Amino acid sequence: MSSFIYPLAHCIAGVDEVGRGPLVGAVVTAAVILDPEQPIQGLADSKKLTEKRRLALYDEIKEKALCWSLGRAEPEEIDQLNILHATMLAMQRAVAGLSVRPDMVLIDGNRCPALPMAAQSVVKGDSLVAEISAASILAKVTRDQEMAELDTLFPEYGFAKHKGYPTPYHLEKLALLGATPFHRRSFAPVRRVTDTTPVAGK
Repeated sequence: MSSFIYPLAHCIAGVDEVGRGPLVGAVVTAAVILDPEQPIQGLADSKKLTEKRRLALYDEIKEKALCWSLGRAEPEEIDQLNILHATMLAMQRAVAGLSVRPDMVLIDGNRCPALPMAAQSVVKGDSLVAEISAASILAKVTRDQEMAELDTLFPEYGFAKHKGYPTPYHLEKLALLGATPFHRRSFAPVRRVTDTTPVAGK
């Protein structure tokens, strides 16, 4: 996978998040402890994989990992706490949900949430650490599926295509239609329209 030097630990969990940048929906996190007896080939940063490969690995990770868990923070929590603190909360929830307690948690990025065990942040960890790659795949597929579901509720916004990120198309529809109940009110493009327009779906 890489030249990353693993810390000395008996049981390592990898944690990653997806959805800090979008204007809509939850921030989704995953924690994964891989089984050394059942290696998974081809783990990589979820953003660098094709959708087909990502979906195949998603199923394989859920089947072969020693354990895995998802965490999340909803739009209301993001608005209340801010996106950084909401992401840390979602990571704590993912780790707390593991059926096996790790003695070391490796977290993608440059910040660690407060956890009841040792933790280390790893910049570009989703490309360097197999456990974090696995977590990034679970989190991304889960959030993408949620955006596809939201797309069926609000087809005019194009959520299945842009996944809630502030693309020109999304910003145009937001300005035209107003915000859905699932938009993050504290994010500037949403705040601008909620100050002036009715909320869609209300």
